[in-house]
Amino acid sequence: MLDIIRKILQKIILPIRKKKEEFLSNFRFSMAFRISMAYLRLLLTHGILFMAGFFLLYMLSEKAKYDQMSQDIIVSITDMDGAKCVNPYYMLGLSMRITNTDTGEELYNDISYFPAEEKAFFNRIYYNRKDRGHILIIDSEEKFTLQGVTYLAQFQYDLTRSYIDFFSLLWKMVLLYLGIVCLIIRKGIRSDIRLFEPLRIMSATANRLTVNNLHSERLNIEGTKNELKDLATVINAMLDRIETSYESQKQFVSDASHELRTPIAVIQGYANLLNRWGTTNEEVLHESIEAIQNEARSMQDLVEKLLFLSRHDKKTLKLTKKRFNMRLLIEDMVKETKLVAANRIINAPIMEDVIVYGDKQSIKQAIRIFIDNAVKYTKDGDEITILCQKINEDCVITIQDTGIGMTRNDVDHIFDRFYRSDNVRNQNISGHGLGLSLAKLIILAHTGKIKVRSQYKKGSSFIITLPKRRF
Repeated sequence: MLDIIRKILQKIILPIRKKKEEFLSNFRFSMAFRISMAYLRLLLTHGILFMAGFFLLYMLSEKAKYDQMSQDIIVSITDMDGAKCVNPYYMLGLSMRITNTDTGEELYNDISYFPAEEKAFFNRIYYNRKDRGHILIIDSEEKFTLQGVTYLAQFQYDLTRSYIDFFSLLWKMVLLYLGIVCLIIRKGIRSDIRLFEPLRIMSATANRLTVNNLHSERLNIEGTKNELKDLATVINAMLDRIETSYESQKQFVSDASHELRTPIAVIQGYANLLNRWGTTNEEVLHESIEAIQNEARSMQDLVEKLLFLSRHDKKTLKLTKKRFNMRLLIEDMVKETKLVAANRIINAPIMEDVIVYGDKQSIKQAIRIFIDNAVKYTKDGDEITILCQKINEDCVITIQDTGIGMTRNDVDHIFDRFYRSDNVRNQNISGHGLGLSLAKLIILAHTGKIKVRSQYKKGSSFIITLPKRRF
């Protein structure tokens, strides 16, 4: 049965609701209007409930008066010892009938009619149509004992006049209530407009936002309160993050363009030199080929680093992790460094077995960056110390050198993209300023940490900690 009712409702109610939504979608209603309509609906529905409740309380109050009258009559009969039965409240709409329950003899009866076609409501209320039209009567009865004899007192309360008086008053109350509702809605619309004024201002401000004024346009939170103020604060914070991201991207593009401009200019210069002198001059030919190859490798290195950073920013960087012995990897890198930097003193006094879970190639790339920097920023005869230790089950790799070192300001910015200190630029040391930022991303992707210690003109040390994988 429930399934049948559900299917009927789905076939009838849902299409009607869908058509209603489609019809209303053609109109643009403001939030203030929607809120006003919602309050109007609540006022009307609750007004109806109030009127119904008031009607019940009013009729119960009238019935309570008649109940008190009937009690007064019973008390007077018992006090008079049944000498005489009277109904002093007949003219007020109270009728009664008193009968002997044993013999059926009537002691008193002034009830002029009984409902012929009655409809019970709560078993006490009857509706009847006589010459007087629609009347409302409530029956009640009560037994009492007089001189050892039990009597039944039946009472009828004619509430027709009270019923008519209430509905006469009801129309006046409805008109008054509708007038109050109109005043509330009018006042509420003005209040809603003032309430949503900050939203209109926010919308206008957001509509004015462009790339050119992103740094200056912010939502005004003065005068706003509660949730609107919180919303404006959140939007302003979001705009700050967007501005920071935009400036970072703009600086990134500018720095990348600057770094690519130099090798392109060099390649173009040697290409023009070859075009001018031809291939007959072997000295020029060899110099040009070597320079073009070097710059091409530099460009390739830069582009690969940019692609790596781009994949990381887009969350598309994938690492293939597995367990491996870090000592073997570091020993191979020490051998390679000794071959490449034969004029540096390479020390590896501590090499301990330690198992690491991670992407072997990526970790090797990061460690290679630290070692290459140590070679780059040292001179002939300087020392480079490489350690691989197992400390508290974690893998700790240290790359220490006795090179040019860094200032405190350099240490604060060395992991920024394209950052290169003025001291390095003045010494014409090649580089793009991307290596350390790339290495940091790799170490952080393995939940590792990097600690930097440096003293200007005395050397630097980088301590990389890769935590043991917790199963």
